[in-house]
Amino acid sequence: MSTLIIRGGRVLDPAGGFDAVADVWIENGRIAAVGENLEREGAAVLDATGKIVAPGFIDLRARLREPGLEHAETIESGSRAAAAGGFTTICCLPNTTPYNDSATVTSFIVDRAVNRAAVRVLPIGGLTKDGAGEQLAEIGAMKEAGVAAVSDGDSSVMDAALMKRALRYAASFDLTVLEHCEDANLGGGDIHDGSKSMLLGLTGDPVSAETVILARDVILCREASARIHFAHLSSAAAVALVRQAKADGAAVTADAGAAYLDLTVEDVVPFDSNYKVRPPFRETSDREALIEALADGTLDAIVSDHAPHTGNVKMQELESCPPGITGLETAVSIAIERLLHSKRVSLPRFVELFTSGPARVLRRDDIGSLTIGGPGDITVLDLEREWTFDAETSLSKSKNSPFLGRVFRGGPAATVVGGRMVWRADSGLEA
Repeated sequence: MSTLIIRGGRVLDPAGGFDAVADVWIENGRIAAVGENLEREGAAVLDATGKIVAPGFIDLRARLREPGLEHAETIESGSRAAAAGGFTTICCLPNTTPYNDSATVTSFIVDRAVNRAAVRVLPIGGLTKDGAGEQLAEIGAMKEAGVAAVSDGDSSVMDAALMKRALRYAASFDLTVLEHCEDANLGGGDIHDGSKSMLLGLTGDPVSAETVILARDVILCREASARIHFAHLSSAAAVALVRQAKADGAAVTADAGAAYLDLTVEDVVPFDSNYKVRPPFRETSDREALIEALADGTLDAIVSDHAPHTGNVKMQELESCPPGITGLETAVSIAIERLLHSKRVSLPRFVELFTSGPARVLRRDDIGSLTIGGPGDITVLDLEREWTFDAETSLSKSKNSPFLGRVFRGGPAATVVGGRMVWRADSGLEA
């Protein structure tokens, strides 16, 4: 038997409507009780006085690269970075080699996660074979093997008829489709399409590349009676479309990547590949629209959008290098600074965006709350903790981030998965 009591923190569980200074008792990996002055002989105790105790944080969008690209990241290394970032559950996109479009690859990821991951790993299956947008993947077989949702990762299905069939097929297995919104004929630029792209002579990526696909898929999901989740939105125009779709009763949800809450096109260092992401960082007005949408409920979650690339791959010419930055270790701290310290979002809403919000997207009631008998997954936050994101101490195998060297105020203090302490700010990874 193993017992852990997390004592004296402000316990926040938006799903259960609980917000009070209390203790959390975890017995044999499950939540046993939440209340005041809990005692259990022989229990390990974590003092959380002055800290926030929340259900384990969930990340809907991370790339773990295994199988096939283990030089950039593995399930083990990515999950360790997730633990250091305060996440207890991460959803890994199908961008692997081979692509996760079959039960065989899904089963490999599930098995590897059970044996090596520090946190829970939920595979996202491919929507189409090889992510090519030409033929539907084996969605039913992948559901049986353990996928939590389906997506074509960093691509949109350009064939509208195929996308409509895909939505209907996924709905028949009660799976949400996670969509990266990018019209391949409009997008693909190096930075946001505007005065800076013209000044630098770089290919611009317009807002329309995002909104054309988003608007199409709102229509298709309604016709298909399916659920769709729009990932890492970047623009005020995209936010407006989602807000209207929700008002009209469409079964849509959406998220924002943490880095998009901090950086804009004006922050982009010319020709520095660590600032190349897709969709790109846009105008200040777009960033403010994302923050407002997180506060008012238009957006449902915040994601790390973790995209590890090794130095020799990422540090090519800007036009040639792949987009993406690492995010698992910095996402929560960026959100704390941009949403909490700025007083743009309440603390209960902040916790919801990392817990019950993403759980609802996946239609999972076994994560994202402190339900008695549920998994003992806990994220403890220290809103005043000062720490530096350093390449030498980062747990990801890749170091492609514009936040290297950044001093953050606030971040995770401890991460507990199934009642087991997997990471602590004062001691690092637990054995």
